Amino acid sequence: MNQILIRPAGAADADPLTTLVRDCSAYRGAYAPMIAGYRVTPEYLARHEVHVAVRAADSRLLGFYALVTEPAELDLMFVADEAQGLGVGRRLVAHLLDRARALGLGGGIRVVSHPPAEAFYLRMGAERVGTFPARPPIDWDRPELRFVL
Repeated sequence: MNQILIRPAGAADADPLTTLVRDCSAYRGAYAPMIAGYRVTPEYLARHEVHVAVRAADSRLLGFYALVTEPAELDLMFVADEAQGLGVGRRLVAHLLDRARALGLGGGIRVVSHPPAEAFYLRMGAERVGTFPARPPIDWDRPELRFVL
């Protein structure tokens, strides 16, 4: 893959990020309620640490993460379907951890994971710390993990 750049998200990224979330095949079928009607807004981008991964050659959106800093939690992380398996997620996690350290978030980062993504986070160094119980409209438990900084 061409070089990947990671940059802060801006207000103009809100609609493309919303599209990326809604187009994610991992949230079809039983997992659809998790993102039903979800929208990334310019206000959300202004309030949180949101960074996007783009292909350097043409600025094509490949993925993004959103870090809530108080308390430290990975709120969102998505990689475009066509970019899965190309190292984009690995790069985003490395950037997330570097950014958290730079912000002084020494206590670690909580992740309430989409169940199929748990193995990815474990490979990236997160530790399983529990289970987040089902709450409507999500009717299944989710793995709770932590990245230690």
